[in-house]
Amino acid sequence: MTRPRDDTPHLAPGQAEKIARLARLALSEQEAAGLQADLERILAHVAQLDEVDVAGVEPLAQPVPLDLPLRGDEPRPAGVRDELLEAAPDRERGHFRVPRVVDA
Repeated sequence: MTRPRDDTPHLAPGQAEKIARLARLALSEQEAAGLQADLERILAHVAQLDEVDVAGVEPLAQPVPLDLPLRGDEPRPAGVRDELLEAAPDRERGHFRVPRVVDA
């Protein structure tokens, strides 16, 4: 494992514990130290990405062009309601009947 370079940002003491607390993680001291090291490696990688020359590169939202065919948004009857209700194990007045899961 490589350690972050000295010119990359480091977490201040206690920041890893604060992040863990915000994420509702209960960490031992050893786990918090490991989290601190992991986060510093992530910050070092982001700092390394900041050094990449992206002049002239257009921002990209989708790496692969999406040519999805679109259909008109027109209402139409579904026509399967009765078929679905016929297949239901229990139904009542045109609705699915299910066991009660919440006490009234």
